[in-house]
Amino acid sequence: MSRRWLQIRGDPSIRQFLFSQSRVDNEFDDRLDEVVDCVGQLLRERGIFHAKIHFSSGQVTLWSMADPFNYQVHLKDEFLAPGFMKAFAHTIYPRNAAVPPERIRDVLDIIRTLRHKDDAIYLRSGSLNIINGTVGLVFSCDGSHYIDYQEFIQHREDVYG
Repeated sequence: MSRRWLQIRGDPSIRQFLFSQSRVDNEFDDRLDEVVDCVGQLLRERGIFHAKIHFSSGQVTLWSMADPFNYQVHLKDEFLAPGFMKAFAHTIYPRNAAVPPERIRDVLDIIRTLRHKDDAIYLRSGSLNIINGTVGLVFSCDGSHYIDYQEFIQHREDVYG
């Protein structure tokens, strides 16, 4: 697999006003540990192969191995409700996954750090696809990054602090 870090610059009008905005905490931020733990469990044990946390809008988008062509959008109230995980059966971790299950936590911990790293340039959404090993990031400056999970973890100290 080619190790590439793809950066896409977004809308210049959003970047123009970048420093006149700041991150505003929401319920996902207040319960960030719970959100990250739940996403990790879904990826490791519950048949989800791709998960995207939309921090700014308080939603999680999930792609299931059982129904990969139909993604599911779960709003914060549903996602954070007691018993949410019961809707997902225990599943054996896929043998064809590029991301070993023990590295999922590392990726999600970095994503959590990036959410609160800076008040002006902050993470709006972060995703992980365990099958192809891609981490996706969208920042407040409308910049998007797609990077292999190994490189993402490797650059933990260099880039993410």
